[in-house]
Amino acid sequence: MKYEIKINLAEKSKISEVDFNNLPFGNFFSDHMFIADYKEGTWQNFRIEPFHNLSMHPATSAFHYGQSIFEGLKAQKDAEGNALVFRPDRNAKRFNISAERMGMPSLPEGLFIQAVEEIVRLDHEWIPNGELSSLYIRPFMMAVDEHVGIRESDNYTFIIFTSPVGAYYSAPVKVFISEDYIRAFPGGAGFAKCAGNYGASLLPLRFAKEKGYDQVLWLDGIEKKYFQECGTMNVFFVINNVLITPPLGAGTILDGVTRSSVMALAKKQGIPLEERDISTEEFFRELALGNVQEAFGAGTAATIAPIIGVGFHDQYFELPPIETRTFSVSIKKELFAIKSGEIADEFGWMLKIPVTEKV
Repeated sequence: MKYEIKINLAEKSKISEVDFNNLPFGNFFSDHMFIADYKEGTWQNFRIEPFHNLSMHPATSAFHYGQSIFEGLKAQKDAEGNALVFRPDRNAKRFNISAERMGMPSLPEGLFIQAVEEIVRLDHEWIPNGELSSLYIRPFMMAVDEHVGIRESDNYTFIIFTSPVGAYYSAPVKVFISEDYIRAFPGGAGFAKCAGNYGASLLPLRFAKEKGYDQVLWLDGIEKKYFQECGTMNVFFVINNVLITPPLGAGTILDGVTRSSVMALAKKQGIPLEERDISTEEFFRELALGNVQEAFGAGTAATIAPIIGVGFHDQYFELPPIETRTFSVSIKKELFAIKSGEIADEFGWMLKIPVTEKV
């Protein structure tokens, strides 16, 4: 089903104001944004407008009660200059999983994908060149009832804007294992991409950075001994030539798009893969024995981020050097080749958007 989307073009592009050789993550924004309204039980008023600030009532529900969810996607260019968006169907499904958990209305997946396609086609000139650069796509939904009272909102706004970005992490990362703070518990909202999950992580992240680390590596909320995920990405370990990642079953870990893609590529490449619990005790025992070969994070923003060190209590543990790593390097190479159209997309992951078409 095709949706009617009204388009109001920006009078003048801001693209000349951006230095595409210097793109800190999330600092610049493209010319247009997609907006849809949920009113009287239905999604309506689909439109693309020039990027602009929002005018919000002080009692807007999202400010007070946290009904706010989001997604993150990336677009790159192929050799012909067409836009390639990575797995938007997967993001559309996860968006509705988050919406259901937060008591928000589902959004038609076809509308989600069509809106992504239209906004990327319109602002395709904002897609940077270069392996570490991309056009980051941020869909989000928020409750917009002008009401103070704890209840589900009746009205919502869905918006997509885009941002040309460079690498999220410019170097391999160090992570700190937190025992004082917990990200998620079974029965909570850990699997949802809701704003509150990230807001609650910022203070522990500050403490980790004060100790010299880049991110928090979260433990489970019950026993505080099993790895969960990092603040911006899922986590993987290579131990004794086996790729290991924590399972999703408890509902405390985000079902990452990059995570599932890494797992699919590992299976294709014949890399032994285990989706299971891994404890701090097991990890440090195997590290002491010299059996931990790699650790890395996987996420849309971070892509594949090598982990070079882990902090626990007052100790720092160095991991094997980057030049010895083969698993993550092989997966990252194939993943980028698929995203950029250099090799055939045998998984059907990429949405190709011909930029020669008129809007």
